[in-house]
Amino acid sequence: MQAAPVRATAIPSFGTALRAVESLLMSSGQRTARRNAWTSVLEDRRRAKDRVEAERVLDQSSTATGL
Repeated sequence: MQAAPVRATAIPSFGTALRAVESLLMSSGQRTARRNAWTSVLEDRRRAKDRVEAERVLDQSSTATGL
């Protein structure tokens, strides 16, 4: 009985496979626009999280000082 052959190349990740399909379906400009839009969404989420944290700190400080 022979051993199963060892795969020399790594199986691509889901993200890599998705980018490959994306490159087949979309032109370069559309890919760039989509990635830029997603980057903007992530940045907006980060800013919203920072804003909530700042509001929490301000509320705590105003409560502590009795304002």
